[in-house]
Amino acid sequence: MEFVTHFIALFGQFIDIVLHLDKYLALLVADYGTWIYVILFVIIFCETGLVVTPFLPGDSLLFVAGGIAAAGGMDINLLSFSLFIAAVLGDSLNFWIGSKVGPRVFQWEQSRFFNRQAFDKTHEFFEKHGGKTIVIARYIPLVRTFAPFVAGVAAMDYRHFLRLNVLGGALWVFSLTYAGYFFANIPVIKNNLSLFIIGIILVSLLPVIIAWLRSRAAARAA
Repeated sequence: MEFVTHFIALFGQFIDIVLHLDKYLALLVADYGTWIYVILFVIIFCETGLVVTPFLPGDSLLFVAGGIAAAGGMDINLLSFSLFIAAVLGDSLNFWIGSKVGPRVFQWEQSRFFNRQAFDKTHEFFEKHGGKTIVIARYIPLVRTFAPFVAGVAAMDYRHFLRLNVLGGALWVFSLTYAGYFFANIPVIKNNLSLFIIGIILVSLLPVIIAWLRSRAAARAA
């Protein structure tokens, strides 16, 4: 019971951080100065590079960080380039882990550290869309984390993967950080940033929700 209470408290704190990223990031900038680049680098690297951390903020973090850069908290070019490198290195690590694990992953069961359902959905997505999944997945939570892992398990040619990795990473990071830089401080967005963050999350989850609804409909039809 104590564990459940502690988990609920941590989950509530995590949700609060996600919905108020602007305030928390502003505090981190004030407290750590230039180390904020390292902190954000590690977050994006882990979110893209480790299949056990798909819960870390991605899209919303990039957008809000761009907005803070526009307010003078960070250099937008240094921020974008460093997070682009983090995204590419993260996917490369994830690919390498997947290639080392190989087909054995299909024998793994669901656990607190491995989301088997997310893996299966991403594998199905990869089978359907092929290599372009690496680019498309950048904008889809969970799939973004598992796509390079699945590519490694499937023994995708690394040179081909790297080209898609760099392209997808550039599109994802630069589009969202610069969108935040130019739009996050517009009064109507800034005053309703929590709602805007929720909107970003919902829009990015839309493909996953549609795929789930389609699979449910197909199962019922069968």
